[in-house]
Amino acid sequence: MTYLGKHIRLERIINRKTGNTVIVPMDHGISVGPIDGVKNMKVSIDAVSNGGANSIVAHKGIVGEGHRKSGRDIGLIVHLSASTSLSPRPNAKTLVCSVEEAMKLGADAVSIHVNLGNADEKEMLYDFGKVSYDARTWGMPLLAMIYTRGKNIKNEYDVNVVKHSARVGYEMGADIVKVAYTGSEESFREVVEGCNIPVVIAGGEKMESDKEILEMVKGAITVGGAGVSIGRNVFQHSNPELMVKAISLIVHGKGTVEDALKILG
Repeated sequence: MTYLGKHIRLERIINRKTGNTVIVPMDHGISVGPIDGVKNMKVSIDAVSNGGANSIVAHKGIVGEGHRKSGRDIGLIVHLSASTSLSPRPNAKTLVCSVEEAMKLGADAVSIHVNLGNADEKEMLYDFGKVSYDARTWGMPLLAMIYTRGKNIKNEYDVNVVKHSARVGYEMGADIVKVAYTGSEESFREVVEGCNIPVVIAGGEKMESDKEILEMVKGAITVGGAGVSIGRNVFQHSNPELMVKAISLIVHGKGTVEDALKILG
């Protein structure tokens, strides 16, 4: 029954028709504080939900902000790991929630953040293994956010380290893996080909233009990416609802960048 349960939950965070997903991570409050876009979570969650996002990522204390009791439903991914920018080791993620607690909160999935290539990799991989076991036991989908951040990493967007990151997520038992976009269709194809689970791309730092964001999304989808997990470039946009609609057109509707830009006016 856990096998069936996992598939039921996956359909709450992935579009069952396209097999792709638009995820909006909104877990930034722990990392960097109440920045623009996550100060009023009710307003922000309403906007991305109305835009057609498949799910949000949030920490356990924010779950109630997304339970709106009306309007369009949206999938809930409870984030299990955290660190703050105030720490002398901000890349060392610590488990702050469990799969069982997330289930009690009504989660459709859970997520974990792992930074490879730094001194704390060992502990984060250990936590990843534990969470993966618990997620499988309970039939809970697991999104693994895998980045390469540390003194051993010269370029976190290099295809060799990104495809290694995606492969780690796959081999550790994640159901979806989130990695950085490598900058081109040709290079990102290598990432997708080496990972037999859905691969979604991160949005990264706030970008200069809407076109730049949408071109990145289109590039990933063209070579087999399964969607996006974009935070700041959505919730800090001047119109988050329309930005989600524009991204969703590419991810689910096979629209062009030009078509998506028309939505944004």
